[in-house]
Amino acid sequence: MIPRDEYDLGIIGGGPAGLAAAIRARELGASVLVIEQDRLGGVCVNDGCVPTRTLARAARLRRDANHFAEFGIIGEVQGIDAARALERARHSMAIVRDNKAAAAESGLAGVDLVVGLGPASFRGPRQVDIGGRTIEARKFLICAGGHARRLPVPGAELALSHSDIWTLTGLPDSVIVVGAASTGCQLASILAAFGLRVTLLEVAGRILREEDADVSATISAEFAGRGIEVVTGIGGVESMQPENGGVSVKLSGSPDSYEAAAVIFAVGWSGSLESLNLTAAGVETERGFVRVDDELRTTNPDIYAAGDIDGHMMLVQSAEIEARIAVENALDSTGQPHLRSKAHQIVPHGGFTDPDYASVGLTEEQADIENAVVAKVPYEVLDRALIDGRPDGFVKLIVSRQDHSILGAHVVGEQAVEAIHIAAAAMSAGLPIETIGAIQFAYPTFTASIGIAAREAERLLAGPSSKTA
Repeated sequence: MIPRDEYDLGIIGGGPAGLAAAIRARELGASVLVIEQDRLGGVCVNDGCVPTRTLARAARLRRDANHFAEFGIIGEVQGIDAARALERARHSMAIVRDNKAAAAESGLAGVDLVVGLGPASFRGPRQVDIGGRTIEARKFLICAGGHARRLPVPGAELALSHSDIWTLTGLPDSVIVVGAASTGCQLASILAAFGLRVTLLEVAGRILREEDADVSATISAEFAGRGIEVVTGIGGVESMQPENGGVSVKLSGSPDSYEAAAVIFAVGWSGSLESLNLTAAGVETERGFVRVDDELRTTNPDIYAAGDIDGHMMLVQSAEIEARIAVENALDSTGQPHLRSKAHQIVPHGGFTDPDYASVGLTEEQADIENAVVAKVPYEVLDRALIDGRPDGFVKLIVSRQDHSILGAHVVGEQAVEAIHIAAAAMSAGLPIETIGAIQFAYPTFTASIGIAAREAERLLAGPSSKTA
């Protein structure tokens, strides 16, 4: 039931961007309608980060079981019950989704929610249709999220997307993962830990091509050591066809083909545009996303967009920040200059591969290396890593020679995604490396690795000409 026909703000999508936008809009006193065609929580809760992290936890437990004897624990783990692991992933989705719904109920007091009536479709510049009823709003904010791409090649219907994995009751004995960015690498790492034979195919010359080169090289070497076949620089996928009860993948411009029981596409992300009828609203798109300016306004001045749908940064934390900026701009009546969507520069992120990797800020390749020092320390100098038997990895800090601030930080190793936030907080506060090096980190911890790297950067900055460690 929709209480009214007109609102100050209509929000399309009940994921992290949509919910953050609704809370901010109510704080500003607006009448708000949130339209979610399926389930609250968005892709990350219902399809991405939450179930993937659950399987990554299972993979880590399986890995750690291999080291029971080293720590005096008697007993053996026989293997992985894939059906139960997948059920646990679905259970995690349900728990987190219920938690989000409870938080929405308290945090969205006064917000009208329409959930499960199907997609919203624009009928004009300020009207949408929901289940046959037309709703008007003074402003709209599109937070409809995105979905996994599929390659437009013959036989593509034979492949799974990461979304299909959560519907399975078991796993095959071998898999080809096409695409070696964050999602592909996480899936490859998890499935290899579960005992599958894994082949990882990537068009670029290296996996994790958006990350620092040292991160890419280290994760690639770790994958090879775990039996994952990593194939980079492929010309693309030409076709797929059934083969010996599985699937054969033929590469473009090459006689090579690869065969496995299943194929998973992890080849990028596209905005969920299909049902929105954006033409009727005068909203233009580009490269599969809604086009916005730096105020997050679309080509219709009364419609804004935030989150995955605008193609800027496919992360929960970024979606929430964008949503608040978009709402304040959309509802502003002061006549003052609007808030600008700043470049996503200080956004800590990473992947739950084995080992973890995490990054924030500039890579070494992006930095002006003549005016910076690069402090890199191996995980094996970290006492906690030695205690836990996890010495593989490194911490790298890229530090400005001018003001001694961190320009970028990269970590590979156990709990890397947790440790990176120390560097991100320091960057946000503009702290010089000397301040970070003076922090008395609890001992023994993995986050203390940032302090060790900071003190190494201090040493390099004090030196006459050394630029790298």
